Amino acid sequence: MSDTEAPKTARLDNRALDLLVTILAVGLTLSSIAWAVDLYRDVGLQIYTEQYLGGMLMIALPLVYLAVPAGKGRYRQGAVPWYDILAGVVGAVVAAYTAYWYPELTEAIGRRPIEGLVVGGVMAVLLIEGLRRTVGMILTSVVLLFLALALLGDRLPGEMEGRPIDIEHLIYYLGWDSTSVLGTPMRIVTTIVVAFVFFGRILFISGGSEFFTDIAMVLMGKYRGGPAKISVFASSLFGSISGSTVSNVVTTGVVTIPLMRKGGYKAHHAGAIEAVASTGGQLMPPVMGASAFLMAEFLQIPYKEVVLAALIPAILFYVALFIQADLEAAKGNMEKIEESKIPAAVTVLKSGWFFPLPFIALVVALFVFNYSPELSALTAAAVVILATGTFGYKGKRLKFGDLFNALRGTGLGVIDIFMIGGCVGMVIGVLNLSGLGFALTLVLVQAAAGNLIVLLVLAAIVCIILGMGMPTVGVYVLLATLVAPALVEVGVVPIAAHLFILYFGMMSMITPPVAIGAFAAATLTGADPMRTGFSAMRFGWLAFVIPFMFVASPTLIMQGDVGFIIIDALGALAAAWLISVGMIGFYSQPLSALERLAYGLAGIGLIIPLNAFAGANEANIVGLILAIGLLSLEVRRRKT
Repeated sequence: MSDTEAPKTARLDNRALDLLVTILAVGLTLSSIAWAVDLYRDVGLQIYTEQYLGGMLMIALPLVYLAVPAGKGRYRQGAVPWYDILAGVVGAVVAAYTAYWYPELTEAIGRRPIEGLVVGGVMAVLLIEGLRRTVGMILTSVVLLFLALALLGDRLPGEMEGRPIDIEHLIYYLGWDSTSVLGTPMRIVTTIVVAFVFFGRILFISGGSEFFTDIAMVLMGKYRGGPAKISVFASSLFGSISGSTVSNVVTTGVVTIPLMRKGGYKAHHAGAIEAVASTGGQLMPPVMGASAFLMAEFLQIPYKEVVLAALIPAILFYVALFIQADLEAAKGNMEKIEESKIPAAVTVLKSGWFFPLPFIALVVALFVFNYSPELSALTAAAVVILATGTFGYKGKRLKFGDLFNALRGTGLGVIDIFMIGGCVGMVIGVLNLSGLGFALTLVLVQAAAGNLIVLLVLAAIVCIILGMGMPTVGVYVLLATLVAPALVEVGVVPIAAHLFILYFGMMSMITPPVAIGAFAAATLTGADPMRTGFSAMRFGWLAFVIPFMFVASPTLIMQGDVGFIIIDALGALAAAWLISVGMIGFYSQPLSALERLAYGLAGIGLIIPLNAFAGANEANIVGLILAIGLLSLEVRRRKT
């Protein structure tokens, strides 16, 4: 029976539904903020972290079933059927029971009392169905597969054989162990992710995204390919905070894509550039869509080490995209943006001069005062609130209603991440309980026959497949659990392994057949989604190459001798330009096939870090000589 066919008595009135959803969404955000600022302890409430997580699920589960329909659609438009009301009530009850009885029942895992089994089982079912509703069947199928493997693991052949686990043990473990549903992924989601989503919402509502787009227009609008460069600049700034490729495509793309189309870019090129720029935001420090904090947690290293490691690859990524956008404009002889449409720099800075302040506050809070990530994000959000509430942007000050909408929007915006956190926690729990984590690592290593290159290629393919259709946080946590250990096992530097899986997980956003970032951009351009996806792969080529380079030589993630770090970074920058010229087939004029090949070979020689492997230094020398020859040829060509 569909929602529209549900009995009248089984429905909530729309106004009552909206009110209840609003209360739950705002409550979810405020509860997270209260934990971040240590309010619970200040009022004398001493609770385990797992009890806090159970309390957050007590809000999140009914919110999912009231706000998200069982069928198609991200948010419910009509009435709520009785079964969703029941699921929401049951979800709240079992989560509340978990929060209250956690200290006692978590110690009873050996005897497994019936009430713990019932609560754990119901919680698992509700989380999996919530995941299906919010994220789709891809990740849901992965979770179900691992649950099945846990029960059948002892029957698997060879190295994949796991420990025998009965269903009661599995259910109780998933519900009550601190390494499963109530584990690290859920803790990070309920604290760090919520705080940064709230910061992003406040920034967006106050006009921050519009300001950064205007700044990008001021800086880039007067040059060839200005619209594409605006897209690259604006998306790199806002994408890191938004934490979602699709969200960033939609937010900045509605402005940049029409500008690119009017400037002369083909529809599939405009969509591809926006998709790649938005995807890169998840790789750009200091926030990296919240994955930087997750990475620091997984690796047990200071957050600043993650930021420093990710900096050079992210810069190279955007340099390559910027160069290709510029060359594409030159090749198509595209016009600049009309002068009348470019805002005056003085006007833009006068109206929004304070918008860089929250980013400064974020960096200072993280690196100077050593605040927690969530408290740093809330500090940055507070700066936005104070600045826009005091000065206003373009005549509009942030009001209480805007703040309330940000709280509500944050609560609704993170419910899919909550479901991901709980279900990925299940996967981690299964791997820990059954020993399948070690088995998967062993299988991957054996499949590569000890060959690092083969293992990296296999890992890249697995990352792209597993990353399809998932948000940044879900992609990273899943891959950090399943794939990264295999790379570390064969000697890859741990932070290089984790950046490797993050890069290829993000490349699923622009890699057909499920390139959700490219497909979202295609809906704005009207271009063929698959064609947009393949164009995005071309524009984002460096992200498919650079992870192999920093695995081969950690200098590109700022590990090693300073001199070699500088040389390898400069070589990679030159390579990004040379290979981009070869791919576009244009410099000052169209290039022949032989010239394109020569530029590509020169770039390949220079992108290889020094001492990465035998022959790397010779490849650099050949690439440098070839590059000098090509530039000399270009200089002579321009003189004639």
